[in-house]
Amino acid sequence: MEVKEPIFPVLSTTTSDKRHSLAVNANRLLYWLSRHWLLAVSLVLALWVGLPWLAPLFMELGWTRAGEAIYLLYSFQCHQMPQRSFFLFGSRFMVPLEQVQEVWQPTTNPLLLRQFVGNADMGWKVAWSDRMVSAYGGPLLWGLLFYWPLRRRLRPLPIWGFFLFSLPMALDGGTHMLSDAISGIDGGFRYTNAWLAALTNNTFTAGFYAGDAVGSLNFWLRLITGLLFGLGVVWFAYPRMGAAFADTARQIEAKFQQAGKSL
Repeated sequence: MEVKEPIFPVLSTTTSDKRHSLAVNANRLLYWLSRHWLLAVSLVLALWVGLPWLAPLFMELGWTRAGEAIYLLYSFQCHQMPQRSFFLFGSRFMVPLEQVQEVWQPTTNPLLLRQFVGNADMGWKVAWSDRMVSAYGGPLLWGLLFYWPLRRRLRPLPIWGFFLFSLPMALDGGTHMLSDAISGIDGGFRYTNAWLAALTNNTFTAGFYAGDAVGSLNFWLRLITGLLFGLGVVWFAYPRMGAAFADTARQIEAKFQQAGKSL
């Protein structure tokens, strides 16, 4: 079988000593990444998922510029509306829209609401919404709990399977956007969920149907659909990534054996 060329330059005795040393070190680094790619990906995800939680910590410590920098960074990833975000260092883990309007502005304009990051009494907002927490935290969670123990016998999810895992979040987010656009964020069919209350004959409490508080229907839907999306990402992408990195590792091993060098 013909051995494919690795991504980095092939080891060669005709190159200069400096270029040869760089090629060897580059191949060794790529080999390490190929053998430990899941660890590397998990560390990157942990950093990306963890930074939004540092924003409220920095604000609480008085490190305002550091906290605001994180809010700004993640503002390009998320709407950051406070009533759909977690709060730390306050009395409530999620703050209802009415309370935000009382201390901020009596507005339902998302562009204004997203500017509210909290205060010393209410606590400080995590830098992205509860949906983003589950959607981005899902791959980190499922990668360690699902893929890691099954990686040697797990077949990759086909593209239609990934679509099915993504569909619930798309439907939930899409209906929220439609509801907000038609009736506003404080009165749409996805804010009150009166349709579900009628279907279930008001079996559950009013707090379950309306709003975004912890334990509400909207909270559970964002959490569950985000986790399903994360599971789909891991099942679809990780087996393929594992196979590609394993192939790269074999190529590099073959090159080092041909050059008579140890990894």
